[in-house]
Amino acid sequence: MPASPDDLFAYLQTLRIPYQTIQHVAVFTVEESQKLRGDIAGAHVKNLFLKDKKSNLFLISALEDTRIDLKTIHDVIGGQGRVSFCSAEQLREYLGVEPGSVTPLAVLNDKEGRVKAILDQRLMGYDVINVHPLVNTMTTSIARDDLVAFMAATGHDPLIANVGEAAPQHN
Repeated sequence: MPASPDDLFAYLQTLRIPYQTIQHVAVFTVEESQKLRGDIAGAHVKNLFLKDKKSNLFLISALEDTRIDLKTIHDVIGGQGRVSFCSAEQLREYLGVEPGSVTPLAVLNDKEGRVKAILDQRLMGYDVINVHPLVNTMTTSIARDDLVAFMAATGHDPLIANVGEAAPQHN
């Protein structure tokens, strides 16, 4: 049974990691979350759950405006050939979350250590990072270093890498 948000919060407390969480209506895209968030300080994240041709699994967390080239990202993250998106079933099986709720905090549910976690270098430039706490009806703010410590505590020392560039701004 995958961890619930309450299980996640309890685990953060055992690690003495402070966090703040707000509740909101379900959001499924970056655009929906941008309209809803108001003035939540810090970086806002998008997440990609990917697999390569050898079924290696990758969870990439990057700034929400990051353009990630799926044709070349395998060179950055150590994949064996091109990557593709995992299915909703794989998302549930390995990360214990539903589509729209992907989050770096979901590594808590990867007890077998199948998923390689990657945090974007640009994301690491922010002191506070905002992510879903396993569901897309809440946003949790956590300090960058605490997020990395949490991931390491679950056995997922994240690779910090430049996974893409900021999308150009359209006026």
